[in-house]
Amino acid sequence: MDRDDDQDDHVADESVTVVCPYCGEPMELGVDPGGGTVQDYVEDCQVCCQPWQVHVRWRRDGHADVHVETADG
Repeated sequence: MDRDDDQDDHVADESVTVVCPYCGEPMELGVDPGGGTVQDYVEDCQVCCQPWQVHVRWRRDGHADVHVETADG
């Protein structure tokens, strides 16, 4: 078993790459493992300034599953 892979399983994500549902631009989104295992909030795109609904679900291994969608439905 690779020791580096073993250590990576215990490190929480600090950022993820998402794609804006409005303009299609990829960007880094900071995520906070201290905010709870389930997080839902609104954040504006850094490029087109449109609001996203952000859904974050934390897995036991410290990795975040992140989904962004338009905030207007």
